[in-house]
Amino acid sequence: MFVDELKVLLNPVVTFLKGRELDSNLQSELDKEFSTSFQGDVLALCKKGIASGEFCSREAGGIKYGRVVKPDGFHGFSIDIVEMDDIAGPFHVHPNGEIDLILPLDSNATFDGKGQGWMVYPAGSAHRPTTKEGNAIVLYLLPDGAIEFVNEREYEAARTGNYQP
Repeated sequence: MFVDELKVLLNPVVTFLKGRELDSNLQSELDKEFSTSFQGDVLALCKKGIASGEFCSREAGGIKYGRVVKPDGFHGFSIDIVEMDDIAGPFHVHPNGEIDLILPLDSNATFDGKGQGWMVYPAGSAHRPTTKEGNAIVLYLLPDGAIEFVNEREYEAARTGNYQP
């Protein structure tokens, strides 16, 4: 029900993303092209989907989450939605990058240091997703649905050349 509405709403975004490099320039372009009123529409739909149990149907460690669309059902992108309140999530790597829409429920809430708007992580990037100063919904678009949950210490050691098995 709400999933179909979400796909229609996000279709212009994935069309806009085709062939573009996932970088800070894209983040700025997304903020301009799909700004406050669009983001308000997505937030309203996410709230309805969460309230109905269709979105964020799982919960672990204080984080509500769920993959609402698999990549083969949406132009090669999965759609994941999480709701986080002053918490750090599990460390993970983005093999193909990650495009996030940050939708604060509390006015001062941030996700990885950024308030409302788009955040783009390039292919190969990694982070521990973190909300501070309140509750936020974050919508993730993952190319090919690719995400790898890894041990942060081992990842950093391998990345810096200090890996010791």
